[in-house]
Amino acid sequence: MNKTHWKIGELAKRTGVSIRTLHHYDEIGLLSPSHRTESGHRLYGREEVVRLQQILSLRQSGFSLEEIRSMLARRHSNAQQFITQHIARLRQQIAAQQELCARLERIAERYESASAEEFIEAIEVMTMFEKYYTKEQLETLRQRAETLGDTHIKEVEQEWPRLIADVRAEMQKGTDPKDPHIQALATRWMELVHEFTGGDPGITQSLKNLYAGEPELTSQQALDSEIFSYVRKALS
Repeated sequence: MNKTHWKIGELAKRTGVSIRTLHHYDEIGLLSPSHRTESGHRLYGREEVVRLQQILSLRQSGFSLEEIRSMLARRHSNAQQFITQHIARLRQQIAAQQELCARLERIAERYESASAEEFIEAIEVMTMFEKYYTKEQLETLRQRAETLGDTHIKEVEQEWPRLIADVRAEMQKGTDPKDPHIQALATRWMELVHEFTGGDPGITQSLKNLYAGEPELTSQQALDSEIFSYVRKALS
């Protein structure tokens, strides 16, 4: 039978959130157990477990406890949307880690002959992740990548550059963005983007910020304002 209520020690053991942290959340009015046993022990129910998941998702996104309390207090806050947004962030992080993985694989294949420049570029990508993602997010990303498996990751790594190259080739030939072939390419482009943004406008903006802040990454992937404009015209 599935358990429906948990004592604080039980919840801490199952979730990995310390008892001290749960007590703190209770003290500041962020998360309080709403049930009691006949003997008076306080219990956490499904509603509190769901709220705890939301708190942890928002914490991993970099929000302060005060900001989280304000967000969760809004009358029209959508609990399911928090999960969707978290998934989108993970997909974005996975895509970034895939880029680093591909670089390191290329170096590993010819370690002795790899140039210092290739090592420097790999270091640049590594430090870029540290600028944009917390340690907790990177660890979550590592675990998520293990779940996806190498086969799927390599398939995505191989498809994305090919797609960019195909779109750029048609753009340089002067193909009308309304051409069915271009529209099919643009649709697939957006499917791949949606895969790691989840269609969330906030995540999409974060991705734009990443590219804006890392022009060398944009250059390496052959992405610029011209090709983005071309894809938008095809989609419109």
